[in-house]
Amino acid sequence: MLDKKKTVFHWSSGKDSALALHQLLQKEEIEVSHLVTTINQSLQRVTMHGTPVDLVKRQLASIDLPFSFIELPENPSMEVYEECMKDHMQKLKSEGITHAAFGDIFLEDLKAYRENEMKALGFDCQFPLWKKDTRTLIHEFIELGFKAITVCVNDELGSKFLGRQIDNEFLNNLPYSIDPCGENGEFHTFCYDGPIFKKPIEFKLGEKVKRSYPEPSGDGHVNFWFIDLM
Repeated sequence: MLDKKKTVFHWSSGKDSALALHQLLQKEEIEVSHLVTTINQSLQRVTMHGTPVDLVKRQLASIDLPFSFIELPENPSMEVYEECMKDHMQKLKSEGITHAAFGDIFLEDLKAYRENEMKALGFDCQFPLWKKDTRTLIHEFIELGFKAITVCVNDELGSKFLGRQIDNEFLNNLPYSIDPCGENGEFHTFCYDGPIFKKPIEFKLGEKVKRSYPEPSGDGHVNFWFIDLM
């Protein structure tokens, strides 16, 4: 009898998460036992993506797997972030979960950070999309029948790219400098339909808002556009 790897998947609500989860669910040796999402406690939205928690709950209910939220204060320090993550992951470990999975594709520093943090907590890591060509991945996402829209874009893309369907027209309109999966943080998405969902998630588009954040280096600010979902 196959001894399956009980796995918690870190769900962001976007396209890379959806495709990575889909691939994990095809693997006989893996049992996805839980989904976990980090959210801004005061805003009740997914960190960076800005997706409202109520919509994420509808997503997760449609996926039909156990889930939970890691609630973070607004603009937490790394120490606070790591403590919140540690507390939550230790609870999942006590339930017999031994592996943690992520939808990262090619950011080496982020992968190394996740592996070190999870190893310290007693988890092995899974990265089902790691080092795969991002143009191939986004076409696979579309061809599988997944549907997603952009909910956050950087200043280089601008507000005209907000609320856009992730489809071939979108890809053809992307500037050459933008990664097709937005893996460098150029854009984030909300996935609302596809093979992992029992039914599509209904939503409406709201207003567009521009927000400014300090650069991690402390030198200047970076701007992002968000579109509200309801």
